Amino acid sequence: MNVKATLSPDDLARACADAMWKEDDASQGLGMEILRIRAGEAVMSMTVKPHMVNGHGIAHGGFIFLLADSTFAFACNSHNERAVAAQCNITFIRPGKLGDRLVATAREISRTGRSGIYDVRVTVDDTAIAELRGHSRTIGGAWVPAAATDAKAR
Repeated sequence: MNVKATLSPDDLARACADAMWKEDDASQGLGMEILRIRAGEAVMSMTVKPHMVNGHGIAHGGFIFLLADSTFAFACNSHNERAVAAQCNITFIRPGKLGDRLVATAREISRTGRSGIYDVRVTVDDTAIAELRGHSRTIGGAWVPAAATDAKAR
């Protein structure tokens, strides 16, 4: 019996995240952590380090975007279809500061055909500092090949 064929949607999402994480040097290199993965959802964290602070003495928006984008990526790849960002828009609400632990929470809003829409909220101590809306596009391929094969056989 193929164990992967019996994975729940959340277990499959976790297996996809594990496969994706192994290849994600960018997220790992910035010290991101995966806190939770479910089908269509992801929660990740990152602590603002000295090299992430800009000339204003606050977290550079690019690093906040990177955390939001990575979290979006894990959420939109959770269905075992490889997906990439087609478009993202971020709004910065409050600054992040040196030493802050940023937590990004992504949730699926819509997924139809090859397109998906995801909202990501970045917080510090439950206070929103940024909101990202990401549009995804599947590109073919699977993270867990045996599960994809078994699902198509049904």
